[in-house]
Amino acid sequence: MTQEVTFPNQIVVEDLKNQFPDSGFEFMRDPKNGDQDTLVLNQTQILPIFKVLAKHYPFLMDVCGVDYPERDRRFDVVYHLADPENKKRLRVKVALGQDDSLPSVTSIYRSANWFEREAYDMFGIRFTGHPNMRRILCHHDFVGYPLRKDYPADRNQSCITPIDHVFEKDRQRMLEQEDDFLSDKIWINIGPAHPATHGTLRLMTILSGENIEKMDIEIGYLHRCFEKMCETHDYNQVIPYTDRLNYCSSPMNNNVWCRTIEGMLGITAPPRAQVLRVILDEFSRIIDHYVCIVANILDIGALTNFWLGFRAREAVYDLFEKLCGARLTVSVARVGGMGFDIPDGWVDQARETLKVIRDAYTEIDTLCTKNRIIVGRFKDVGIISAEDAINWGFTGPCLRATGVARDLRVDAPYSSYDQFEFDIPVGHKGDTYDRYLVRMAEILESSRIIEQALNNIPSGPIRVEDPSISLPKKEDVYGNIEGLMNQFMLVINGVKPPAGEYYGYGEAANGELGFYVVSDGSGRPYRVKCRPPCFAIFQAFPDMVKGQLLADAIAALGSINIIAGELDR
Repeated sequence: MTQEVTFPNQIVVEDLKNQFPDSGFEFMRDPKNGDQDTLVLNQTQILPIFKVLAKHYPFLMDVCGVDYPERDRRFDVVYHLADPENKKRLRVKVALGQDDSLPSVTSIYRSANWFEREAYDMFGIRFTGHPNMRRILCHHDFVGYPLRKDYPADRNQSCITPIDHVFEKDRQRMLEQEDDFLSDKIWINIGPAHPATHGTLRLMTILSGENIEKMDIEIGYLHRCFEKMCETHDYNQVIPYTDRLNYCSSPMNNNVWCRTIEGMLGITAPPRAQVLRVILDEFSRIIDHYVCIVANILDIGALTNFWLGFRAREAVYDLFEKLCGARLTVSVARVGGMGFDIPDGWVDQARETLKVIRDAYTEIDTLCTKNRIIVGRFKDVGIISAEDAINWGFTGPCLRATGVARDLRVDAPYSSYDQFEFDIPVGHKGDTYDRYLVRMAEILESSRIIEQALNNIPSGPIRVEDPSISLPKKEDVYGNIEGLMNQFMLVINGVKPPAGEYYGYGEAANGELGFYVVSDGSGRPYRVKCRPPCFAIFQAFPDMVKGQLLADAIAALGSINIIAGELDR
């Protein structure tokens, strides 16, 4: 007697069939990848269906658009849902005409707020009932929708209208959203020139004395159209663009991108390449955490730790430079494996670097962890509950600081992470101090992983030996016609994943970094959507600091580690 096999999303599908027998949805199961199942809905009953889905999938990871101008219903609106506890993922798609709209799901998932605004900004897709349906990345002079297929990739638009009165326009807009009691409060504009906003963030803040009554955020100062550029380059040529997302830990971006394309191709990088990726990922996590920690402390007035953290960072950059010749933007991975193998002496230098990292940890821990001033500035500041963090789409250290032990390296292991022993540090209160403690603890855990990996680096190739995916060896290019032709064809045409769609993800330093890629079978992506972790996190910031002191907002802002390269893309 054969036992019926239950796939992860089966219970959800049966639940929807029972509750909405006439909705006409279609479920497409991916038998090879359970996290690539797709539920196709029509425009009716969106909100009732999402209310049911929210019970099964607490995380809305992303919302995006895809443009098919030859279709009557031009757009696909794509939602990615996740249930890490039960290891379930679901893609939800709705086809939409150019003049149609969808109900906003912000009443169910607060994380949908900025993602829906971005879909509107990039494609002109409207969401009825959205609390603030306006552009989010493009400037106020921008005409058109840049990610539509009929918008030329080289058409730049300058912001030429004077912005002298933008502050007053924002004031009027915010007053319309609230009662008149805000009109006699203190209105202050923080950034983008403020040192704590690093030139790329603007916080419209309403104060009662020194307490924050309300805040609104403007971003987009570093918008570089990463996703549009991906459509004009082949899959390996996208790798340097991924470097410039979270530039504090660029190898992690490389690796998530390459694993996404490998998932589309149905291949796995060789064991040696996987372990090398782990080592680079964890060194990247460490320096990213150090940048966050010491810059956060610098923002509240303590300088010494900055030099300690950056000394460790420079030691890691020496390792990167020895490996590939670059320090910050490394482009070290390739689809199918690694672009570079480690040179002689690299492992010994990596072990010495771990000593520098641990020395820096000891000094920062001694100076800061029980320092009365830092504890006073960090504790009970920027608090967010676990429930709210999940609903806002938090991942990574900011989520773990609330007590939720979610980590993709454990929940959905990749690149041989299941071979290493490490713990998942968690906090309790979800405040700035917990976010500091979690990142500090993760530095030690990453060091543990690196130490284990350095002791067990497998031998063998660093790339899959497939001429349609990996470049041939130099001696083959110069020595035989087959090698020369393979080099020529791969450089000209690029790798060609089969037509279809795929969402790949990994545990980056700030949380889940995801790439939703649509392939038309050619050597260039038809559509790329980057799911940056700090984009979901930053939209919750006004709620996190409401009722707190203005100075507290500066401490809390540094603790959520906003990197404009991935925030704006």
